[in-house]
Amino acid sequence: QVDVTAMAQFFGYVDVTDSGFIAAVLSIAFNPFFWNVVARWEHKTRALSRVFGSPHTACYCLGTVILMLNCVRSHCFTEAMKSQPKLEGLDSHWAYYSGLVILAVGTMFVISSFLALGFTGTFLGDYFGILMEAKVTSFPFSVLDNPMYWGSTAIYLGWSLM
Repeated sequence: QVDVTAMAQFFGYVDVTDSGFIAAVLSIAFNPFFWNVVARWEHKTRALSRVFGSPHTACYCLGTVILMLNCVRSHCFTEAMKSQPKLEGLDSHWAYYSGLVILAVGTMFVISSFLALGFTGTFLGDYFGILMEAKVTSFPFSVLDNPMYWGSTAIYLGWSLM
């Protein structure tokens, strides 16, 4: 027998029929799907590298598209958060500053990951045949296996709390 109490409470706080919520969910799901499909297609066919004349140019173009999609995702997420009901317990200075700290830690992991990997290391350069000389083991990779993902998650969690 399944206890649906938690789901009932969730649906009491979240309006899943809100268009902003739906847009946020779709953009959150679409982005990694898109870049994984495109990167695997490139790895298999080298089509983007041929169209753009070089793997570096193609990787930079895909990275730019990914950045623009991330801006859309962040906007959709922010609009969804504005339109959703707020838990009374989270309407406090404590929750706001906790969210700010979590957001700052997430930002540190994302930025330091980007600095350690570079643009092509961050934006799927390996699928374009652009390989790093050695595995990156410096901070933040010395602390977490996937600091970019954990950092992004922390950013959205912190933003949610704020």
